[in-house]
Amino acid sequence: MDRREVAAVLAYTGRLDPRTIRTGTGEARDQIAQWQELLDDVPFATDHGWDVREAIRTHILDSPYPILPVDVARRWQAHRRDRLDRHTDPTPEADPDDPAAWRTELLRTRNAVAVGVAAPSTHRQLTSEGRPRDIEERLREIGSCIPPEARAQLARYRPARAARETAVASGVPDALSVRCQWCHAPAGSPCRQRRTSPDGSVRGNAVRATPHPSRIHLATARLDRQQGV
Repeated sequence: MDRREVAAVLAYTGRLDPRTIRTGTGEARDQIAQWQELLDDVPFATDHGWDVREAIRTHILDSPYPILPVDVARRWQAHRRDRLDRHTDPTPEADPDDPAAWRTELLRTRNAVAVGVAAPSTHRQLTSEGRPRDIEERLREIGSCIPPEARAQLARYRPARAARETAVASGVPDALSVRCQWCHAPAGSPCRQRRTSPDGSVRGNAVRATPHPSRIHLATARLDRQQGV
């Protein structure tokens, strides 16, 4: 801010808090010089969220102490940091093979955001050619959010799920949709290969790649009832 803007700020502050008013000509001149020295790089207002009058009004409402120029400078620095923290550098239009031009454009964009000339770029957007289609439309088209090639690669790491998907695809009832009465696995969880010792304690609890036959029969009976067979 220049001296004229600082004088306007002090006049506004004096209306809200008379304790800051300096009646003597020399005192007023020294006050303007002090404020202008500390607020030289602080803008009066920007197009994106900063107004020194709002900062002064907020301080007077929140603090019982008279406002000092350093209070305004600190609020501006906090506002500036907040803008830069919310800014994610958009990809420069400069040639990436020209590091100097690339860096210059990045710094110019950041400085514009910092001083309030430009709004922060708060997120990076994934774009592709053509108009983006609705997510539900894409899922109906491909049938799953996991591509078939990736699903095939994952099958060896998820044998129980792979067996379940294969059974459903072939028309066999989903055995995991019901609770297993043999191993007591809840619906949605794979069966367990439970081994017991002679005294009745459990010695093993490994996951089975396929459901227990009784669970398959139970799921089949349930599906038949739903279909009215």
